[in-house]
Amino acid sequence: MAGHLVVSCCLPGATTSSRAKAAAASSSSPPSSNLKPTNSRGDHTRIGRRDFVLRSSELATLAAIFHFSGTKPTYLGVQKNPPSLALCPATNNCVSTSEEISDSNHYAPPWNYNPKDGRRGKPVTKEEAMKELIEVVTKTKPDNFTPRIVEKTDDYVCVEYESPIFGFVDDVEFWFPPGNKPIVQYRTASRSGFVDFNANKKRVKELRLALEKKGWASESNF
Repeated sequence: MAGHLVVSCCLPGATTSSRAKAAAASSSSPPSSNLKPTNSRGDHTRIGRRDFVLRSSELATLAAIFHFSGTKPTYLGVQKNPPSLALCPATNNCVSTSEEISDSNHYAPPWNYNPKDGRRGKPVTKEEAMKELIEVVTKTKPDNFTPRIVEKTDDYVCVEYESPIFGFVDDVEFWFPPGNKPIVQYRTASRSGFVDFNANKKRVKELRLALEKKGWASESNF
């Protein structure tokens, strides 16, 4: 009997003590429903996104502080000997109708506002062609560059195209040479850098496509 009493007295006590310890351990630990499994990939993704937002904000702040418009070249305008727009520098960020046809990096063909294929029906005057050109220039924004006409005469237009970030400026010129040929020469060049990732060629192409809708044509496409 004594043995049974010891067992009957001690076992319940031992069981209660174990439950108490378990309860204490449970109370000191957060509930299982609140536990968040460790996910190193998720943590890295979250940090990466935060870092991206931070860097984007820093970039926007830097763009607001620094305005890389550059200095306007002094040689812009119609050259005298021979009469033409300026040639391009050696860098690959310029396109001009004044270049040699063999220079595939810099040459672009002139535009004809009264092409011989008769797509217009009725030819337009130089003054009317100038109005069409101005309309296209002001409404077309290749790569979201904002155009601003800074000089205009009866036969010449100079436009500054400003980039949406950092304010980089490209100088674009259009010239109607004297004579009876319905030709427009042009030149587009970046003020800074050495390459433009074909930004100037893309600009010329978008302007040409818009002018073609009005009846213009390129002497040849590129």
